[in-house]
Amino acid sequence: MESGTALAPLQEFVYIARLEARSSQPSHQSYSLPEPSDLSISYCVESMEIVLVLCVAAIAVALALLPKLFKRSPFRHIRGPPSPSWLYGHMIMTSREKDVGDLHFQYMQEYGSAWRMKECFNKDTLWLVDPKAIQYVLQTSGYHYSRTVVGRHIARQITGDGILYVEGDDHARVRKIMNPAFSAAQLRSFLPLFRRSARRLTIKWKDSLRTASAPADHVLNVNSWFTRTTLDVIGEAAYDFRCGALEEEDNEVVDAYKNMFRDSVMYPSGATLVFRSLWPYIPERLIRLTGYLPTREARRFRRTLSVVNKISNRLIKEKTQTCLDRKDENLRDIMSILVKANHSENPKTRMKDKEMISQMATFFLAGHETTASMLTWMTWELAKDQDYQEKMRQEIAAVRAKVSERGDDDFTVADLDSMTFVIAGLKEALRLHPIVYMMVRSAERDDAIPLSRPIRDEKGNVISEIPVSKGTSINLSLCGYNRLPEVWGADAQVWNPYRWMDTNREKHINVGVYGNLLTFSGGVKACIGWRFTVIELQAIVVELLENFEVAIPDDKPDIQRVPGGLMIPMIRGKPELGSQMPLKVTAVVRPEKAEV
Repeated sequence: MESGTALAPLQEFVYIARLEARSSQPSHQSYSLPEPSDLSISYCVESMEIVLVLCVAAIAVALALLPKLFKRSPFRHIRGPPSPSWLYGHMIMTSREKDVGDLHFQYMQEYGSAWRMKECFNKDTLWLVDPKAIQYVLQTSGYHYSRTVVGRHIARQITGDGILYVEGDDHARVRKIMNPAFSAAQLRSFLPLFRRSARRLTIKWKDSLRTASAPADHVLNVNSWFTRTTLDVIGEAAYDFRCGALEEEDNEVVDAYKNMFRDSVMYPSGATLVFRSLWPYIPERLIRLTGYLPTREARRFRRTLSVVNKISNRLIKEKTQTCLDRKDENLRDIMSILVKANHSENPKTRMKDKEMISQMATFFLAGHETTASMLTWMTWELAKDQDYQEKMRQEIAAVRAKVSERGDDDFTVADLDSMTFVIAGLKEALRLHPIVYMMVRSAERDDAIPLSRPIRDEKGNVISEIPVSKGTSINLSLCGYNRLPEVWGADAQVWNPYRWMDTNREKHINVGVYGNLLTFSGGVKACIGWRFTVIELQAIVVELLENFEVAIPDDKPDIQRVPGGLMIPMIRGKPELGSQMPLKVTAVVRPEKAEV
């Protein structure tokens, strides 16, 4: 599609937009256009694409973007793959990987720990997996590398003006207010809730096995069950609100979130990618209006956020009244803690109601969708490694015996932390399958990013730092860093939980908040609820392995890591089924313990 004429980019844009408008399914190739499989797509859909084309052209001319778009790049000397398109750069290619991370792993081998790629309009962007560089961007100079305009406003459409949207002093203020809700004592108090929810899941699975026509070959989509379980958990932990997701098939909250990422950010159209690339040059007030556009992304986000905000608004009013009536002494859910802080005499501990609602929407999303995905990928790895799964089960049984000897009914956090095999399996699953697989940051000033390992530029020169200009984009490949051989060993691409039992591992640069992984990010904007998630994962995994064995089904479904904002598990070639992880589930006979 490359052409020497000035009209080539516009022709390419219109050509791809028309094909995408006529396509009933998104492309599943790295950079191949979908076949026009349904020429009867409604006129309104095609008209919408035409309107987007006109809007993009009008905005580009009105704001005189060309000088900014063609600004000289500080990364022009960094090696990288050739761009397949002047208009789209590598954006379509990276957003439509067959499996999340495949391109990252390929370029790591070819170019080292840093490489250059192209955004829309042939704009350079830097990609990093280097530990020292990532530490610098996230931690050392964390507040000088902000979230991008595109990332922030997509987050705002999903959760509102919450902690995933705010930057600078506002981010520091909100995080400081929220920290008490995630203290060590507060998190320990959630363990009984995690265990109750896990036991409810056990009951549901056992009921399903009893009613199955062939229990020995019973296959469950574990991703769906985990999503409903973690939704119940975060509802109680954040709001003291009973979602009832495990009990009801028809549930307003469950329906609002079901396949949200598949229906919104998965496989964005070329028109959407170009439109978003112009957001950094558009005034803030106008970007906010993008949330009201009649696109599939905006409509999906509005519907979900409307449901969550309605619940949050009602519960905040109830919690506020309870706080005023002094009836909240024993309430330990996250919302109650924030409401109490909001009624303290210190104005620095207060948030506006709108901010409070946005934080609760953030908890609802991050507290169930990501945790459910982590559980899904972990059980998948254990289903493939029956020997290690059994070692975990034996370890759990041994700790259970100690709990019974001392006369306790259930595990404590210390008991869970003592399970070496369980923790190693958990960390290895988090390493191989980071749910948020990449992050993009924007430089707030001219700078130089240091590297732990020098790389060679296009002229063969060895460089140990990379200059950065204000406004340039820095892509952090979390999945790439998590499989970097220099950090994790020569077998970094494969499942090996025993790597976590090597106490003599060489000391590496401190990057991530848990196990030096980037799965929960790192630095000043690391996931505030990462400890909450780890304890929840431990509590649920231990309960399931005490009661069930998981294995790959006989038909061996081909599981795909789909790029959709999060790493979505799907059966290859069947995206219409949504998130899927079918596993064979068999009950474990445990005569020493009464039926749950």
